[in-house]
Amino acid sequence: MTADVGPALPGAVVPFGDRAFLVETTDVAGAHALEAVLAGHLASGTAPGSVEEIVVGFASVLVVLDAHPDRAAAGVVAGWLEAVAGAPTGRAPVVGRRRDHVLPVVFDGADLNDVAGMVGTTPDRVVELLVGADLEVAFVGFAPGFPYLTGLPSELAALPRRSTPRTSVPTGSVAVAAGYASVYPRSTPGGWHLLGRTSERLFDPDVPPHSRVAPGDRVRFVATDAPAVTGATVRATSAGRPLLIAEGPCLEVLDPGLATTVQDGGRRGVAGIGVPAAGAADARSAALVNLLLGDDASTAVLECTALGPTLSVVGDGHLAVSGPGAVEVTVDGRPAPDGAVLPVADGQVVRVGRVGGGLRAYLGVAGGLVTPVLFGSRSSDVLAGLGPGPLRAGDRLARGVAGRIRGRLDRPARSPGGTVLRVVPGPHGTVDGLVGTEWEVGTDVDRIGVRLGPVRGPGADGGPARPSTPMVTGAVQVPPDGRPIILLPDHATVGGYPVVACVATVDLPLVGQLVPGDRVTFTSVDPPTAVALAGRDRADTTARVTGWYPIRAGT
Repeated sequence: MTADVGPALPGAVVPFGDRAFLVETTDVAGAHALEAVLAGHLASGTAPGSVEEIVVGFASVLVVLDAHPDRAAAGVVAGWLEAVAGAPTGRAPVVGRRRDHVLPVVFDGADLNDVAGMVGTTPDRVVELLVGADLEVAFVGFAPGFPYLTGLPSELAALPRRSTPRTSVPTGSVAVAAGYASVYPRSTPGGWHLLGRTSERLFDPDVPPHSRVAPGDRVRFVATDAPAVTGATVRATSAGRPLLIAEGPCLEVLDPGLATTVQDGGRRGVAGIGVPAAGAADARSAALVNLLLGDDASTAVLECTALGPTLSVVGDGHLAVSGPGAVEVTVDGRPAPDGAVLPVADGQVVRVGRVGGGLRAYLGVAGGLVTPVLFGSRSSDVLAGLGPGPLRAGDRLARGVAGRIRGRLDRPARSPGGTVLRVVPGPHGTVDGLVGTEWEVGTDVDRIGVRLGPVRGPGADGGPARPSTPMVTGAVQVPPDGRPIILLPDHATVGGYPVVACVATVDLPLVGQLVPGDRVTFTSVDPPTAVALAGRDRADTTARVTGWYPIRAGT
């Protein structure tokens, strides 16, 4: 089947996956005006209760529903948006006072010479064009504090994005693409052309309003020969290291494993300043561990990637480890079952070894992990650099107060063969090439996203470039090279590559378990079907945890 190509007229409301809607506007001013009206409804309590997040793009507004919408709730939100978007919004209000920012830049970027060739001039002239421009912040997104700056001279404004995005752009990079200039506040993936670097800090998670720049602010770049950017001058994380507690039950990290992080249900309401949701990449496995231990499904756990940590237990308690397949677990060197409640005593050493059946497993403790909260979550994310990040030896993770522990986890075997992902057609292009192709997972796999390459079939075509658009977890972006990228929880909040589909919420845990070399195919479903599938999956997940743990003999 062919997806509708995103709304023909400004104000049209289209599904963006199975728990979000996208409204396109004529320009960024229209987007801010619509966002102001929607935010007013939220503040006054006249918006539908299931609305969770509003994110502005260059000429679009994304409205995200809560994690568990039903078909009726989605219909109510769609109707509300159609009514609001169809009414005149007027000019966007100016919030606060416009500020002026001067950012010193060392112009030694990796793409400076290439850009000069593309526009038919010299590198020095490219620098002159950029520093001579009066730039304005259109909106903030992609990553925390990342400003989309308009006002480039025509030569630089005409530059497209790179056909293949870099997997890592250095912190402080000054870049241009698709009509914008910007500064990467920290090292992230990116598809823009790098012209230089600055040591100015654009985001501070500890001090509101967090982002140094805001829509309407004016920015000028000036050339400088200042020393290189350092991690100390551009810091975007708010986490004391090592993680320590004064006293009480905890888990002490002896060996962190390959990439072990604390994850919970993720962040909400901060995508508008570029902060990703984060949270467990396989929310289903994390929920099962928590439910088994008598905790809320979104309680903080350890996400173990490929090879888990070695931990010393301080204070008696209970823990559990589970993933999509068998996980190696030992207690004091003796094998212990995964997918089961494990009583542990003070001083015992728990080791999580290789993760089978996928990329990630989850370790939970009765009472949950109690680590610092930032923007309403204990999660770490690799894009924004928020939270403590991967665990280190010496970290001590506090444990909460345990409730009543459940007894047994029913974990059906994973189907053999490749992974089939159900997708909802996206707002751009067509799903034809996506569903008609067998794909292989490439080596670029992390918590930001998964990149695919075709095994056989026609491949994917995202169509023409689009204005930077707010993104959702599970969005399938198609760069000009035709290799799709599926976004995971630490994804950029705004992106410019076309979105031809969104993975249904019910199958997002499968994306979180993909490893390099896995084979993937897609099948298309409509949004109501995807919402129904997610509801049945939540009920099934809860039903898979039964009984009560025998705390005492005979119970």
